[in-house]
Amino acid sequence: MTEHIPSTFKAFRIRNDEEGYRAGIETVSLDELSEGDVTIKVSFSGINYKDALAGTGKGKIMRSYPMTGGIDVAGTVITSESDRFNAGDEVLVTGAGLSETRDGGYSEFLRLDSKWLVPLPDGLSAIDAMTIGTAGFTAAMSLYRMEISGQKPEMGPILVTGATGGVGSIAIDILSNAGYEVHAISGKEEHFGWLAALGATECISRHDLEWGQRPLESARWAGCIDSVGGEMLSGICAAIKPWGNIASCGLAGGIGLKTTVMPFIIRGVSLIGIDSPMCPYAIREEIWPRLAKEWKPRNMEMIRSNVVGLDQLSDIFGGMLEGNSLGRTVVKL
Repeated sequence: MTEHIPSTFKAFRIRNDEEGYRAGIETVSLDELSEGDVTIKVSFSGINYKDALAGTGKGKIMRSYPMTGGIDVAGTVITSESDRFNAGDEVLVTGAGLSETRDGGYSEFLRLDSKWLVPLPDGLSAIDAMTIGTAGFTAAMSLYRMEISGQKPEMGPILVTGATGGVGSIAIDILSNAGYEVHAISGKEEHFGWLAALGATECISRHDLEWGQRPLESARWAGCIDSVGGEMLSGICAAIKPWGNIASCGLAGGIGLKTTVMPFIIRGVSLIGIDSPMCPYAIREEIWPRLAKEWKPRNMEMIRSNVVGLDQLSDIFGGMLEGNSLGRTVVKL
């Protein structure tokens, strides 16, 4: 039986007009939201750094206003004009323009473009899929690209920066589960025990780091998943072992990169850019089933540190931008 779509429902909308930048829960109709050939009832979304930037106006994320926030969504198909999906199908989307060029997942109902819809893989619940979300998909895509470039566990330890965040925490879990030795960098020494429980064999305080000034420093790590960027990434480039890979997937520490070509032409280091929001669909089809099987986080409930409603989003955004988040926060609709 097809579920009825109510005439109005709740959504977390973001506006920027003559009254200023503001965000909050509004009552909307489906016709007010972006068009799409598939309509879903949303079950869960998630909170990423990008969501916090959009929800507070601290970053230029959205291309137009008003718009519904949330770059991730999981739910059940209610109606479909696509021959790929039917009513009752469980689906998910991460990135793909949500909360940037079209309305996102912080809505009880949502219309989506079927070309970005991924069937919920066997072995993953909707809440687990959104615990992974863009952050976890970014971590998985980083390892996927690194292994295509030859990364193997026997090459040595992999460094994970921003380790207590969404990308970092899931990266530690996935890497350790895949047989890699994992070293974690974080400024939150009080959470080193938590990082060790996720699979980190060594935890390094960000406050104790001294990268040095030489083009090449002592080669300490065989690779890195870096969600920080800036000075951190600059230092890491000089400290990677020959033929190692660095997956650059974040810029919380800045957009600058001060390095030389020496790591790349003397040690054969590869710097790999990770654009998970606009990842080609064919790669999504490869990675999501792996996230439901061999790369499925073993510590899912530990990583899922919080489950909140739409009315709690603004408070969570502020804390995330202040660096107070731990693991992943899931939004229940």
